Amino acid sequence: MKVGDVMTPDVRTIDGDAPLKEAATVMVKAGISGLPVVDDDRKVVGIITEADFVTAEANRSWGRQRRRLLANFLGEAEHPQAKTVADAMTTSPHTIDRGSSVTEAARKMTDLRVKRLPVVTPDGTLEGIISRADVMGAFARSDEELRREIVDDVLIGVLQLDPATVQVDVTDGLVVLTGSVVAKSETRLLEELAVRVEGVISVDSNLSWSHDDTKGGSGPSGLL
Repeated sequence: MKVGDVMTPDVRTIDGDAPLKEAATVMVKAGISGLPVVDDDRKVVGIITEADFVTAEANRSWGRQRRRLLANFLGEAEHPQAKTVADAMTTSPHTIDRGSSVTEAARKMTDLRVKRLPVVTPDGTLEGIISRADVMGAFARSDEELRREIVDDVLIGVLQLDPATVQVDVTDGLVVLTGSVVAKSETRLLEELAVRVEGVISVDSNLSWSHDDTKGGSGPSGLL
């Protein structure tokens, strides 16, 4: 399953020149914790999240007087408080494209410790957004949906095997493969591809084969 299959295409966005209060109001009313920041061409230039508001508030609470004293001591101008979205947003945010797998999106969000990723075209134009909730939804797919994808996309579509010779059973995300194929390599490919289907927990193979092509010669029928 690809990012484009589960992303939210109708994305709420905000302009960098918008006041912070406007961003906060939009996020609260929509019940979301982050907004992509786009320019006039809908190119992603940043993202503003709850964490950015926390940082802005922490800087504000540090105190005007201490900031002024420090600026005077260093001979620098006092650093202005964040007033607009551009002042507080995270610039150059991590993004992903619609053709990436949901597994890749999940791994990226985990590694980067972010809750969402803007989905962009090669030129940076916003197409949608994928969140942790979208990823969770992909892994909460029904057993019948998982079975159908394994049969249609993997068994028939990729490996071009006869579905009458292989039975696919799925219970609570656990896949059991039974039946027979011609070559041993086909059983391994089927297992590997089936376990990569988003939502599959594990694959138990009871497939038999008539030809062991993994050793360059034929052998007796067996179980993998």
